[in-house]
Amino acid sequence: MNRHHLQQRVQQRVDELVDSGQETGVQVAAYLHGAPIVDAVAGLADPATGRAVTPGTPFFSFSTGKALTSTVVHVLAEQGRLDYDLRLAEVWPEFARNGKSGVTLRHVLTHTAGLPALPPDVTAADLADWGRMCAILADTAPEWEPGTAHGYHVWTYGWLVGETVRRVTGRTLSQVLATDVAAPLGVPGELLLRVPDEDLDRLAVLDERSWSDALKQLSAQLPNFDRAVPHGARPDADLGNDRSFLRAEVPAVGTITARAAARMFAALLGEVDGVRLISPARLREATRPVTRGPEWTFGMPVRWTLGYAVDGPMIEVGGIGGSLAGALPELGLTIAATKNSLAVGDGDPMEQLREMIISAVREGAPTTLPSRIRRE
Repeated sequence: MNRHHLQQRVQQRVDELVDSGQETGVQVAAYLHGAPIVDAVAGLADPATGRAVTPGTPFFSFSTGKALTSTVVHVLAEQGRLDYDLRLAEVWPEFARNGKSGVTLRHVLTHTAGLPALPPDVTAADLADWGRMCAILADTAPEWEPGTAHGYHVWTYGWLVGETVRRVTGRTLSQVLATDVAAPLGVPGELLLRVPDEDLDRLAVLDERSWSDALKQLSAQLPNFDRAVPHGARPDADLGNDRSFLRAEVPAVGTITARAAARMFAALLGEVDGVRLISPARLREATRPVTRGPEWTFGMPVRWTLGYAVDGPMIEVGGIGGSLAGALPELGLTIAATKNSLAVGDGDPMEQLREMIISAVREGAPTTLPSRIRRE
């Protein structure tokens, strides 16, 4: 595979997406066997000021941040600090209320804990209040017997994992992520579950395309959607630009650069500049699918591993509007993409770029996307 040519082709495509007006700002990065093969950026991080996207521009990327949270769990497990079968109530006693004494960390990682729902009056300000959200979850009764069904824990995933980690280690997820993942990988300030004040002005500014309309359609069509994503806590551009929310620890979501996310996944698969985050045996366990069939929140068939979704050959976590980060272990390939225009529709350009990179690696030669990408 000609890596230089692949980099050129990806750069050409992201330039075309921005020049056509389909995207505002984009990052795409990939690693192969621990080495970078793609690092392409285009467009504006902030159209109001003309600030350009750079490889180091962090993008608030919604649920792609769950990949960071899940990775912290595996790193702590590798260190012997966490066990996947730990019952949350062992370290968080009040969590045992209402039939939850048997909920394990494994249930949470696989979205089988039965706790995807939030009260209908929850607001964005509530999401930023760690104590309030943990108290709500401690008082909540499961929607199903833990381990017997699965449903995407859109918001609750972060507090369920995060409070467990805090009780076990005495550190927040952000602190563990910074010291045990980002620092060894040399990407401080590029893998964030909360954004420090000094980094807020570096972020890409999100803009709304068609995502809010998509949220309304999901609300109207899916009976459980509003229970998992209440009206006052919609994951839209306004929320993703809200500095009070960005400053808070809400580890179901996160702020990343594509190059750092691809590097993190590469260090899960193997060594990156002398750093390997987990062992091969733990990697096999963390990436083995354990659920199947339709899930509760969206009603779609989803296969979950311990913290990551299975999307074709990829182990991946995606965020609304088009961000993604994941790995194809059989090829030693990792890919991440960020963008600041929130949209939904046929022909997702980030997914097409992902497929372009996978095809190039599989075939040993660069390939191109169709010359015309359908607009969202």
